[in-house]
Amino acid sequence: MNSASQDYDLHTLDTKAELVYAQMAPTPQYAWPTLRDELGATVWVKHENHTPTGAFKVRGGIVFMDWLRQEHPDCRGIVTATRGNHGQSQARAARAAGLDATIVVPHGNALEKNLAMKSFGAKLVEHGRDFDEARLEAERLARGEDLFLVPPFHKTLVQGVASYGLELLRHAPKLSSIYVPIGCGSGICGLIAARDALGLDTEIVGVVSTMANAAQQAFHSGKVETTTSAHTFADGMAVRAVIPEALDIYRRGAARVLAVSDDEVADAMRLYFRCTHNVSEGAGAAPLAALMQEKQRQQGREVAVILCGGNVDTGVFTEVLSGRTPMAN
Repeated sequence: MNSASQDYDLHTLDTKAELVYAQMAPTPQYAWPTLRDELGATVWVKHENHTPTGAFKVRGGIVFMDWLRQEHPDCRGIVTATRGNHGQSQARAARAAGLDATIVVPHGNALEKNLAMKSFGAKLVEHGRDFDEARLEAERLARGEDLFLVPPFHKTLVQGVASYGLELLRHAPKLSSIYVPIGCGSGICGLIAARDALGLDTEIVGVVSTMANAAQQAFHSGKVETTTSAHTFADGMAVRAVIPEALDIYRRGAARVLAVSDDEVADAMRLYFRCTHNVSEGAGAAPLAALMQEKQRQQGREVAVILCGGNVDTGVFTEVLSGRTPMAN
């Protein structure tokens, strides 16, 4: 990312962060000694599982809704597609702004994420077999019901999400690497924006699922890639199609993109609970799974992992703690 861009310069990001902090406190980052003992590196965990919605997306929702109220003051409601965390973010922000929120999820979506979105006042619509099909239905509803379509990626979402990167990097500016999952891309792009705005050279490592690796393919090819399926229980990474605007940022700003299997994700969820007693959803544990892959590479270094969310269904987490890898919905 070009750090000189007005959209992502430090003044802009700090201004957007103040919007975030009007509604939530910064989340903690801890260097857990138990993870150090397991992995041989100083491991900082950025605890985005401690936000008001249990995931990092809430930051982008706050800033996006501020933009929407200014740019589209006549808007009466929004519609968006999600596997859960983006939907909770938008439902919460819409309710605070006095707007209706329609959230489209695929059939078989995580039950407890669905209930959380409803608790924030959303009208929930189930459609399609995965996120990408739900996204098409959200586009149809936007046209048919005169709702504002909230995209999965937008500069204001990135500006809001970047606040977690500013917090982490200001607290631990000597990090050699940060591991972050890639779904639609706001998380990794916000981190790149924060790093560049602060003028640091920390390498950023993207993480995808082996079952939904379009972002990894696109990182190497430089082209927009699509997979035929996204069959992973790590639903935050279960995306078949790359977002071109996000790809443009993380292809230039990331050091590499790694793929982790569902078995590796389940192992990382167990390691988080054993070492820190934090609950992580699949996508939230994926960065730790990638660090576990690169354990030898990172010996003696100071690194960080983004625990981007803890919204895992009780039954799924119980299965993980019992030593099994859950099946994808």
